[in-house]
Amino acid sequence: MSEKKKNLSECEDIPYIQAKGLHVAVVTAEWNSDVTFAMEKGCIATLQKYGIDAQSIIEQRVAGSFELPFAAKQLILQKNVDAVICLGCIIQGETRHFDFIAQAVSMGIMNVGLECNVPVIFGVLTTNNMQQAVDRSGGRHGNKGVEAAVACLKLLAI
Repeated sequence: MSEKKKNLSECEDIPYIQAKGLHVAVVTAEWNSDVTFAMEKGCIATLQKYGIDAQSIIEQRVAGSFELPFAAKQLILQKNVDAVICLGCIIQGETRHFDFIAQAVSMGIMNVGLECNVPVIFGVLTTNNMQQAVDRSGGRHGNKGVEAAVACLKLLAI
């Protein structure tokens, strides 16, 4: 029986990735900024760890997670980036608003990647409460921003 990882950001080194010369955009939602900005910090540090120069990382912030797909597509079309990482945090509330936003964001991010033939990474937390979000943005369950950067780099290696 395999053991479940407790820290989702514990990833092996990725020696086969040659990230030098690549340009990556990181789009971060400002809604729930305590969470998303921590994810952004982890994401950018991981990209740099694997050789992407700070000048080759385009940082863009948008109001909320719903705006992530549009911003991702504009960055692909206007900035000619090799990949886009979308970071956001949608927390369950008392209404069905969560369901609509989470589905629209996930489908939007996927569609941009498929339409533009560029990796567009889903780094959006969809949690039941703020504590779960904090736990996944640098807390006891790691940092989803780090995971999104690793996913991006692995796709760029294909």
